[in-house]
Amino acid sequence: MPPTLPKIRILLSDDHAILRSGLKMLLSAEPDMEVIGEATDGEEAIALAEQLQPDLVLMDVSMPRINGIEATAEIKRRMPHIKVLVLTMHENEEYLFRTLKAGGSGYVLKKAADTELLDAIHQVMEGGAFLRPSVTKALVQDYLERVETGEETDSYGLLTEREREILKLIAEGYTNQEMAKMLVISVRTVETHRAHLMDKLGMHTRSELVKYALRKGLLD
Repeated sequence: MPPTLPKIRILLSDDHAILRSGLKMLLSAEPDMEVIGEATDGEEAIALAEQLQPDLVLMDVSMPRINGIEATAEIKRRMPHIKVLVLTMHENEEYLFRTLKAGGSGYVLKKAADTELLDAIHQVMEGGAFLRPSVTKALVQDYLERVETGEETDSYGLLTEREREILKLIAEGYTNQEMAKMLVISVRTVETHRAHLMDKLGMHTRSELVKYALRKGLLD
């Protein structure tokens, strides 16, 4: 008989018991996977990752106490050898950027978990990243278009130092109130700077700002 391959040891982190149960059934049916623990929030995920040392953590984004992105960053800081694959309900580029910045190896939509999750786990465990083709194609196309037009270089030069600072903080996920406290200015002033920089860059959403900041190297 051929030798039995070691199983991929997986920690589930999601605050919905029904979803965790479904994921556990799906994964446990695979001969090369086993669920070794379950966490109900980000704080518990960090503690269990440290205690159980799984090969991979399946991390929900929206959870109590500490969200999935913050928990991913902390797990990767303490235990860089552990892989993290983020689960989300939203097909949003912002989650992709934040996931990668936190050290995650990609994300899987919950609605597509039954068809994509197993492939994603194998891909990540082989050292790759799992990025949905539709999102990757859109990001590459957007980048090429902006490089060709020279839009980024010209636009960035129009920003003041304060606007560049706020751009970076927006892209990192801070709220207007949090930025005001950090910069010791009023929320109204933050809103004014934010409006000016978005107008100069010709952007309208936080997702656009995150992509822009990533291309400019502001989130490195």
